[in-house]
Amino acid sequence: MSDTDLPNDGGIKLVMAVVRPDKLADVKRGLAEIGAPSLTVTNVSGRGNQPAKKGQWRGEEYTVDLHQKVKIECIVSDIPAADVVEAIRESATTGEPGDGKIFVVDVADAVQIRTGERGRDAV
Repeated sequence: MSDTDLPNDGGIKLVMAVVRPDKLADVKRGLAEIGAPSLTVTNVSGRGNQPAKKGQWRGEEYTVDLHQKVKIECIVSDIPAADVVEAIRESATTGEPGDGKIFVVDVADAVQIRTGERGRDAV
């Protein structure tokens, strides 16, 4: 089997998504349905097109323009990255500003710490 017959043209892809925290369970379910092997989740703050919120605390007005999000990272070699992107997009959308973004990056190499395996075998 040649590399062009393998998902992602035989390469390793990193799919990163920044989504609303309340959509995390839906995204995990969507990834499980397509058989995505693993993921890493990090709590992050950020801003984009989502409008800032104004609030008041102890008589002082403040603006919140950094919104709480979760960053999901999924490394894939046996599953097409396009399938992972679509699963995340479908499960994370609310149709409102602030739904997030998805990025796909080529991974030059991967190393399994325990076994020393490299490349696709490490994933």
